[in-house]
Amino acid sequence: MKQNDILLFSEENLIVQLNREPYQLGFFRVQFYAKKGLPATEKTDSVSVFYLYPSGGSLRDANFNIVFYSSKFDTYRGFVIPQSVQKD
Repeated sequence: MKQNDILLFSEENLIVQLNREPYQLGFFRVQFYAKKGLPATEKTDSVSVFYLYPSGGSLRDANFNIVFYSSKFDTYRGFVIPQSVQKD
C-alpha cells in the first residue's frame, strides 16, 4: 500500500500536519513541496515552510504573504485547534 506523501499540498495533508505540529504564537508551522513560492499539489525539488494562522484561516509563505485561504481553517468560522497540539 502506497503511503500518502504529506508534503503534497491538500486540505487533507494540511490537517495531518496540524495534528502533528505545535500551535505556538498563534500559528502552525507546516511544510509542503513548493512551486514558484506556492504550495504544490505535485512533488517538486523544493520544500518550503508555510504558516497557518487559524485566526483568519490563512496560509502564509516565509515572507508572510497569504498564499491560501479557507474558511475551513478559520477559528472565526468554527475551526477548532486540536487540543493535543496546543502549546500557548
